[in-house]
Amino acid sequence: MAQELFGLNFLRLVAPDGCVLDPSDSLVRLEDGSTINAVVMQPQLVANLRAFALCCCDQLLTWGDQEFGGSYVIQQFGKKSIQGIQSSSGAFAVILSDHTVFAWGNPDCGGDISEVKKEKLRNVQYLQATFKAFAALVADGSVICWGDPKFGGDNDGVQDQLQNVEEIASNAVAFAGILANRQVITWGFPQFGGDSSAVQAQLRNVQSIQSTAEAFAAILADETVICWGNPACGGDCSMVQDQLKNVQSIQATSGAFAALADGLVVTWGNPEYGGDSTQVQDQLWNVQTVQSTKAAFAALSADGFVIAWGDPGFGGDSTGVQSQLQTVQEIASNDLAFAAILCNGTVVTWGFPQYGGDSSAVQAQLRNVQSIQSTAAAFAAILADETVICWGTPAYGGDCSMVQDQLKNVQSIKATDRAFAALRANGVVVTWGDPEYGGDSTQVQDKICSM
Repeated sequence: MAQELFGLNFLRLVAPDGCVLDPSDSLVRLEDGSTINAVVMQPQLVANLRAFALCCCDQLLTWGDQEFGGSYVIQQFGKKSIQGIQSSSGAFAVILSDHTVFAWGNPDCGGDISEVKKEKLRNVQYLQATFKAFAALVADGSVICWGDPKFGGDNDGVQDQLQNVEEIASNAVAFAGILANRQVITWGFPQFGGDSSAVQAQLRNVQSIQSTAEAFAAILADETVICWGNPACGGDCSMVQDQLKNVQSIQATSGAFAALADGLVVTWGNPEYGGDSTQVQDQLWNVQTVQSTKAAFAALSADGFVIAWGDPGFGGDSTGVQSQLQTVQEIASNDLAFAAILCNGTVVTWGFPQYGGDSSAVQAQLRNVQSIQSTAAAFAAILADETVICWGTPAYGGDCSMVQDQLKNVQSIKATDRAFAALRANGVVVTWGDPEYGGDSTQVQDKICSM
């Protein structure tokens, strides 16, 4: 009744004594004239490759590919609320308010924690994931893993070293734990970053770690960089080591790194994935941020200009729109294309045309753009009036015409590999794209309203 009255989902009714009312119970504690507070809760919408998960308080609802966790069933945790959620490629895991863990989805991707002893998964503070495994950071600084052993799901070989862990980083197939003394312990696929023995003596005072698909790059306290993993994917930075000084941040494609140092950019890794920036190096100065697709980089300078390099088919060539790339405020990307938001709210795109690099069909509608989200091959822009404009491959969510009239008051958008889900201000979720990837939520709409 309250949801209908206010036109809002995700309400919780609070009695005068402060207790949250259970909709399934009778209102025996209330007296005539009592005041009930309706509290709007903030839901959380997340995605893996082929399924969505919607969380709010103590309830969880998923849809999409059932093998990837899209079960279409509301999971209720009673008095335990959901504190955090993480996803691998095909599974989800949540931390509950009692700091235990609940996981579901493809068992090969970490969706089954039955083999992990319950007493180990207690006091969990944080979750991290590779493509097919999860790592849970426990309050005592230890780490518990599950999922595919080759992807980091087995850390038995380094368990005695994983003490006083403060942070966990990951690439597609390996984990890297940063200890309280800022040293690093790694596990997972050895050649792709799971074995850091070759650089272990240099991994001191590590501040942060970035990754490609098969390599890691660590920024140290003295702002130098140490790399390990597959050399073809950026695991070897010896050729540019003398340039890696005063490094503030590192960005990555799937096979190369780009480090930002005093406004300059230093690159290494697979040249075809952006690891070679020599052709544009004289233009890469006063750079503020770097964005990437799967195989190309785009650098945004302080004066709003953009320079791109890497595989031209993945957005590494912006010469066709270079004259339009002025006063750029932000750059978004999908797997093969870039989309730049200008200060006047318009958008300039480049990269693989059918995957969003060509936005000419909707260019007149791309006005007052506030933010852009992407699937692997499409973009969705939220405008200032909280409506949505899409472009790119229709099968990947590039066509939202069937739900266009529902895309109003949109607050945020999440994406699987081939579908979008928009969360409206009233708690309604609107989906489009490939139905097998979560683009069809008709089976769960009634459930969303009842959460």
